[in-house]
Amino acid sequence: MVNIGLVVKNDAAAARKADEFERWLKKRHVGVLRKNHGAGFAGDSQQDADSVMEELFCVFVLGGDGTFLSAVRWIGEREIPIIGVKFGAVGFLAEMTEENLLTAAAAILDGRFQLQKRMRFTVTVMRDGRAHFVERALNDVVINKGALARLAHIETHIDGHYLTTYRADGLIVATPTGSTAYSLAAGGPIIHPAVAGIVLTPICPFTLTNRPLIVPDSVTISIRLAEKADDIMLTVDGQAGFDIRYGDEVRIEKGKNPVQMIALPGQQYYDVLKAKLRWSGGRV
Repeated sequence: MVNIGLVVKNDAAAARKADEFERWLKKRHVGVLRKNHGAGFAGDSQQDADSVMEELFCVFVLGGDGTFLSAVRWIGEREIPIIGVKFGAVGFLAEMTEENLLTAAAAILDGRFQLQKRMRFTVTVMRDGRAHFVERALNDVVINKGALARLAHIETHIDGHYLTTYRADGLIVATPTGSTAYSLAAGGPIIHPAVAGIVLTPICPFTLTNRPLIVPDSVTISIRLAEKADDIMLTVDGQAGFDIRYGDEVRIEKGKNPVQMIALPGQQYYDVLKAKLRWSGGRV
């Protein structure tokens, strides 16, 4: 029997659609492992859920980008295909709307889809010679100061070579997938997901010549605080946070296992981009 995962936003409309979708799947003898965003698994213990996950054909996410990123964290390093169904405000990570869910699901269960490999980061915080924090990011890694902190002084190296010390409210290091998230709002460029690059975008830099920079995805980025400071936070995909201290080293590099995102026939990245950003009269 085929099993699929279903991750659902904490939203009444998303829950109703998920109930309808679950009934549709079970009529077709498809097993469902359901997880509500911010809660546990519906009807399964964690141990049972972990064992079923190893056999999942794919995961459907009903929600916005936050729910999608949570689902990616749930999948972890497993190479399980994933697809998003828009129930959020913008939903750059969603491949389709709820109106197309059942038609798209039928195509996916028949194997009529392609996989797009999306790069993600491995993020490690070294403290006193040991890894104190290890996470993975599909979108971005953000270092920023608290509301009352002074400018952060962020010393940045690329493959061991000193780049600059950003004096700014913070620094965003984004994947191509994440280039349309916080980095874009901070003035960073949009990078097509197939481009093998990483973008560094300072947040409100004190020096106006500190502009966003795109580097190859093969590099290792090392970040330290150049001065002692309080209330400096490292955030990964907006999902996990870690207080960093003077003397810590943050290492960001391309992870070994990309996220396997499902692409439906006829979908074009440029059309999605135009619609989400309302270019040429496009509508979200």
